[in-house]
Amino acid sequence: METLANLESFVRSAETGSFSAAARRLALTPAAVSRNVAMLERNLGVRLFHRSTRKLTLTEAGERFLSAIGGTLDTLQAAIADVATDAEQPAGVLKVSLPPTFGVTHVLPLLPGFLARHPLIRPEWHFENRPVDLIAEGYDAAIGGGFELASGVVARPLAPAHIVAVASPAYMAGRTPPVDPTGLAALQGIVMRSVQTGRVRQWTMRDVAGAELPATLPESIVVNDPAAMREAALLGLGVALLAVPDVLPHLERGNLLRLVPRWYADAGAISLYYASRAQLPAKTRVFVDALLELFRRERLAERFAGSLG
Repeated sequence: METLANLESFVRSAETGSFSAAARRLALTPAAVSRNVAMLERNLGVRLFHRSTRKLTLTEAGERFLSAIGGTLDTLQAAIADVATDAEQPAGVLKVSLPPTFGVTHVLPLLPGFLARHPLIRPEWHFENRPVDLIAEGYDAAIGGGFELASGVVARPLAPAHIVAVASPAYMAGRTPPVDPTGLAALQGIVMRSVQTGRVRQWTMRDVAGAELPATLPESIVVNDPAAMREAALLGLGVALLAVPDVLPHLERGNLLRLVPRWYADAGAISLYYASRAQLPAKTRVFVDALLELFRRERLAERFAGSLG
């Protein structure tokens, strides 16, 4: 049986959004309130709060637990029994942020089999080109790069984020392929202007020997979305520098050609982000496992490596 001290610490912390404010109401120290809540989470086997230096917010399990708590000890214990099933049975809303093209092309096909195995999970997937704040925005997981690692957030690299030069066979018909990245300047460029900075992104490409050369494309066509760049390249409008996952199916089908195939730009890593491994909800744990299995089965890390030519 849970102690009322643990339960009261949870309820007051949820009401005030702060261990310190809850401590004042309960005539305890903030450390004691935090310890009581941590003990409750450990006993239930689920995380009840998202913690950051700025904010204390309820997880989905925490919200359900709070709403189930009534005025009697019997009601409290029934709520404990209900929420503790999360530790064994994956259930609830699975909120995930994914890059649009990567998510639709490579991750969305997971859903039929995933939902067949875990029918109580309800996906809420946001396809967006931005680093999200997992804790403040209530995401269970996110895929991408450039995320700020707040306290308690885990980053698990999945594959390299390599940028390659592509064009359609129709565009390259009758043109001499460049021998290195500097030759791209002689072709029409499809480039992207950053929404955040207002600048066109410039890349430096490298080869496996470590040599580096600038890949400067003329600003023949300017867009603000990688998917639009890819579609413009497929239409034969010029050369685009794009991440391998965004163009891999078209390269494998021959709809796009890779130019200067020994060269690539390194944009870091594609990573999976989620909250601390401690009391990881079952719904998040099975999603992480399914994604890692996908990358292993499809050899995506190897196929996404522009360094392999």
